[in-house]
Amino acid sequence: MKKLDEKAMSYLENRIPELAEGAVKQAYCKTLTSGRRVVEAVNGKLVESRSDGSSRVLKTLAAPTPVVPGQRRIRVKK
Repeated sequence: MKKLDEKAMSYLENRIPELAEGAVKQAYCKTLTSGRRVVEAVNGKLVESRSDGSSRVLKTLAAPTPVVPGQRRIRVKK
């Protein structure tokens, strides 16, 4: 197996988001073409999409919690 230098490794790491986006799109299309439903978050709502092009809102999602990079958050037990 060939060793990667820093430049090659950085190039490959920078492609991860692009590859992930392609994989998600492919899974979305494959799921719909198999006649199944897809559930996704769209504009603050949880939406179910069907292969016939119809969709319905399942529920409204809570607003996202803003977090500063590096910030630590502690979950309070109820």
